[in-house]
Amino acid sequence: MRKELVAVSCIAAAVLATAGVSFGAGFKIAEQGAKAMGMSNAFAAQADDASALAFNPAGIAFQKGTQMQVGTTNILVPQTEFEGTTKLSGSTVVSDKGNSDIFIAPTVYATISLESMPLTLGLGINSFNPLAKRWDASSEFRDSIQQISIKPINFQPTVAYRFDDLNLAVAGGVDIAYAQVSMQKMAYTQLPPSLGGTYAELGTLGADADGVGYGYNLGVLWKPLPKYSFGVAYRSKVKLELEGDANYLATTATGQNPALGLAKRIKTTGATDITLPDSLTLGVAWKPSERLTFEVDAERTGWSSYDKLELEFGPELAAFNNKPDEKNWKDVWAYRFGTQYAVTSNMDLRAGYAYDNTPVPDSTLAAELPDADRHNLSFGSGLHNEHGSIDLAYMWVKWVDRTVANTKQAGTFKSDAHLFAVSVTYKF
Repeated sequence: MRKELVAVSCIAAAVLATAGVSFGAGFKIAEQGAKAMGMSNAFAAQADDASALAFNPAGIAFQKGTQMQVGTTNILVPQTEFEGTTKLSGSTVVSDKGNSDIFIAPTVYATISLESMPLTLGLGINSFNPLAKRWDASSEFRDSIQQISIKPINFQPTVAYRFDDLNLAVAGGVDIAYAQVSMQKMAYTQLPPSLGGTYAELGTLGADADGVGYGYNLGVLWKPLPKYSFGVAYRSKVKLELEGDANYLATTATGQNPALGLAKRIKTTGATDITLPDSLTLGVAWKPSERLTFEVDAERTGWSSYDKLELEFGPELAAFNNKPDEKNWKDVWAYRFGTQYAVTSNMDLRAGYAYDNTPVPDSTLAAELPDADRHNLSFGSGLHNEHGSIDLAYMWVKWVDRTVANTKQAGTFKSDAHLFAVSVTYKF
C-alpha cells in the first residue's frame, strides 16, 4: 500500500509541474516516449514500458509492479522557408521565413499492477495535438496569420486486464483534454467599390480561448507465440468547445470606419470549436532472436474532422463573423518501422524510419501550418535494470518541399525539424 501512495504522490507532483508547460510544433506529436521515438514510434505491438498508455494501453497489463515515468521531447524547429507570391505581394516574387522555435513536450506516465488479479491501472499525462506557428509582424502572410497556437494537455486514466490463458490483454481509458487556443493576425478586407475596392489593411485582430473535451481510448495486445506480438489501438475524437476574449486595434483610418462596423479599439468575446482527430494503429512485432526485435506499424488519423477554423466574435466585432477558414483536411495513413538490439542485458540500441502523409490539400494549405509529406529518421538507446531505466532518442524530420498555388499563396515551402527525447522510469 505504501508503494501505491508514493506513486500517487509522484503523479500529483508531476501534474502540477506539467500544467504550465506550453506544447507545440505541429498538429500531431506522435513522439510520446523516448523508447518508442528511437524506433520512429513503431511501438503498438511491443508497448513494454509505461508510455504504452499513449501507444497501446493494453501493454501495461504485461508490466509488473508499480512504475513512474517522466519524459520530455525537445523540438528544434528551424525557420520555415517560402518563396513565391502571396495575396499581399501580388505578382512580386518574395522570400519569407517563419520564426525558428524550441518547444518542450513533457510526458508523465504511471502504472500500478495489482497482485491479487491480472489487472493494471494507469494514468498518462501528455499532449497529442498541439499546433504552434509564428511569422514576423511584417510577414507577407500577416493577413492570414502572425501567430497561432493550440496547446492541449491530455489526462488519461486507464484500466487494462490480462487473460493469461490466451496471453492477451485488453484496455480502455478516458481522455480528458484541456486546451488553450491563441491567434493573432493583421485583419484585411476587400473594400466595396464605394470605399475604393482595394484589399485594405484594417488592424490587428487577436483571440484567446480555452475549453475542455472528452474522449476514450482502447487497446488490444496479443502474444500468441514468443516471437510474435500483435497490437491494435484506437483513440476517439475529442471535441473542444472553446470560449474566451478577443481584441482589435485599428492601424489605419479604414480600420476604424463606422461604415464597416469598426472602431479604434474593441474588446469583446470570442469562441470556436475544434475537433481533434481519432486514430487507429495496427502493429506487428517479431523477435527472430532474444536480442533482436523488429516492428512495423500503420496508423490512420481521421483528420477529416478538421474541416474549418472559425472564430465567432461578440457583437462589437460582428464584422468578422461568418468568415470560416476552410480546411477540408483528409484522413491519412502513416507507416512506421523500428528495430531494437540488446547489446547486453542492460543496454539496448534502437533505430527507425517513418513516412507520414500530409492531410492538408493544396487548396487550403496556408502559412499557419505549411504541412507536407514527411520522412522521419530516428536513433536511440536505453539503459535499464530492475530499479528503472533511462531512454534517449534523436529524430530528424524532413518535410518534402511543398509547392502549391491557391488563393493565399503560390510558391514553395521548405521545412525540417530536430527532436531530442529523454524518458526516466523508476520502478517501486
